[in-house]
Amino acid sequence: MNLRRRLRGNAEVHTGALNDILFILLLFFLIVSTLANPNVIKLSQPKAKSDTKAKQTVVVSIDAKKQIYVGTSPVTLPDLKSKLQPILAKETDQPSVVINADKSVPVEDVVAVMRVARELGAKSVLAVDKSGQ
Repeated sequence: MNLRRRLRGNAEVHTGALNDILFILLLFFLIVSTLANPNVIKLSQPKAKSDTKAKQTVVVSIDAKKQIYVGTSPVTLPDLKSKLQPILAKETDQPSVVINADKSVPVEDVVAVMRVARELGAKSVLAVDKSGQ
């Protein structure tokens, strides 16, 4: 009886190239995920010289067609107060309403949204693009 072990080769899978591909895919998805924001309505905002950063409790957008959005859901001006009230009631600190308005929207429409925010006890902030001057 032959009790000697037979020489067996070790099977290896080289994963060097696979690691490179996975690293590149990871970087790609990290970069794309920071650029993609699903809660964005495309607007052309006015420019400002100072930076306007505020804690965003809720975002109200007004597009060029004068349509008002709370987040991404459309709402009419009469229904705006009832839509904002439960959202602002959850906030323990000073709630704020950030208004993203297209630069072609009349000031009266922006002021109407600010008035609703003030009636609910929230601070309103008009978001503008920072100019490079």
